Amino acid sequence: MNSTFYARHGKRMFDVVVGGAALVALTPVLIAVATVVRIGLGGPVLFRQLRPGAGGRMFRLAKFRTMSDARDDHGRLLPDSQRLGRLGKWLRASSLDELPELIHVVRGEMSLVGPRPLLPQYLARYDARQARRHDVRPGLTGWAQVNGRNALDWPARLELDAQYVETMSLALDLKILARTVVAVLRRDGISAAGEATVQEFRGKEAA
Repeated sequence: MNSTFYARHGKRMFDVVVGGAALVALTPVLIAVATVVRIGLGGPVLFRQLRPGAGGRMFRLAKFRTMSDARDDHGRLLPDSQRLGRLGKWLRASSLDELPELIHVVRGEMSLVGPRPLLPQYLARYDARQARRHDVRPGLTGWAQVNGRNALDWPARLELDAQYVETMSLALDLKILARTVVAVLRRDGISAAGEATVQEFRGKEAA
């Protein structure tokens, strides 16, 4: 575990100050996006799902909804590619769907920078090194997100997460935040090749 002062104390202070200021400053944007989602996709405006945080502790992540509830004749949800329309694609490409996660940053469930929070079923699929991603709080953005995002394969993404945990510092976090702005503007790595979003991580069974 990274034992620097920043990792133990400074990072949380940085999250509260910067995350709190961002949440206040972006409140008009949050209201505007919520209105657009309500009109374009209906309710609920927020998508909520359990995700593991630091130490594998679960929290209910909230982000703006990007998919419709379109179903087939048997009442089953259609594939992601058919439920992700132009509005949803725009929200994901601009990363505006992630803005509600600032609330999790202020509350201490997430950090501005860290490994992205993934699905609970992945916990049992990580090897020891990959599991290190849960030594820290998950982030709004991370080292993997500015080095390819969803365009990376799973081993590469999870290795970058482990590297971040080992080298975390204020300088690195500032670098990642700056590069995140560039990546969002360029719309880099929004989805995996041939996928509407990203392929499921299956761990060793897929090797």
